[in-house]
Amino acid sequence: MPAIKFNVFGRLVQVVHTAEGWRSYYPGADGKRRPASFIIPDFIEEDELVQYLGDLFHESASPGNPEVLRLD
Repeated sequence: MPAIKFNVFGRLVQVVHTAEGWRSYYPGADGKRRPASFIIPDFIEEDELVQYLGDLFHESASPGNPEVLRLD
């Protein structure tokens, strides 16, 4: 499955579903990505990711970045 891209209150995040479960990454400007420091439980469905990321990072919301957006 290709990476699902999100704008999480102004920060770009990529999420991939693997045989081991969800894996999250922070993409770099050079095309590389590094593992993110948060976990998405296996029981979260793809259509629940926006809500989950919003709940997890709600303290990062600001007037300029008030929501989580799926980018693809």
